Amino acid sequence: MRSSKNTPRGIQSVEVGGQLLKALAHTGCSMALKDLARAADMTPAKAHPYLVSFGKLGLIEQDPVSGQYGLGPLAMQLGLISLQQVDPVRLAIDELPRLAMQLGCTVSIAVWGSAGPVIVRVEEGPTPVHVAMRHGSPASLRHTGTGKVFAAFHTRPEVEQALARENAVGALDEPDFAAELADIRTTGIARVQDEWMPGISAMAVPVFDGFDRLALAIAAISPSQMLDLRTSSPQTQALRSLSIQLSRRLGASIESRGSLP
Repeated sequence: MRSSKNTPRGIQSVEVGGQLLKALAHTGCSMALKDLARAADMTPAKAHPYLVSFGKLGLIEQDPVSGQYGLGPLAMQLGLISLQQVDPVRLAIDELPRLAMQLGCTVSIAVWGSAGPVIVRVEEGPTPVHVAMRHGSPASLRHTGTGKVFAAFHTRPEVEQALARENAVGALDEPDFAAELADIRTTGIARVQDEWMPGISAMAVPVFDGFDRLALAIAAISPSQMLDLRTSSPQTQALRSLSIQLSRRLGASIESRGSLP
């Protein structure tokens, strides 16, 4: 395989065979030979020798009854090791400076703490936002984009406990709030306009880990006139794109989540 001066030389047969592994990972379920070969854009006759070799390595395994192929024990071990080595917060922090400049907003990362969502990193944007948002600050589940992401995707018992601390017992069953959380699960983005503080708007997105659990939330906050909350806006699309990118790097099966198309 020839390569340019700037492209490292690879082994073409490995790259070709790797399409079969990609197809299995993308689909997330076992596949018949003909379907797997089609997904990898090759004939069954061409795919079969690769599958035999991958089977010997433990990267794939064939069900003795159905004959379908799925990921093997070595692939599972590699995936678990990868999940253990990746720090979601570190990955997100690395992206914050670029995101702040791209959106023109202050951006933040929050994780679930002992009592609810807690901001663990803030990156100031080019336009100052005069709000009390700093490392260690809690995020309201009812009135902030960050909090609403956790209310939508975190475990219900813990969300209910955190809401009780906000004097909002039963909020998850209130029709308006329940509808808002359902919309967040569908669109993959929470939006808050002049709710937390007059003249200030925010939007937040979820990042999922390899077990499809909410790992953290990334939010953008800005004076309302400088933040376009429309789904089609470049700011919204950039934030959602980062949530998908980070979720994929953490091993989340994004394609199976209606919330993150």
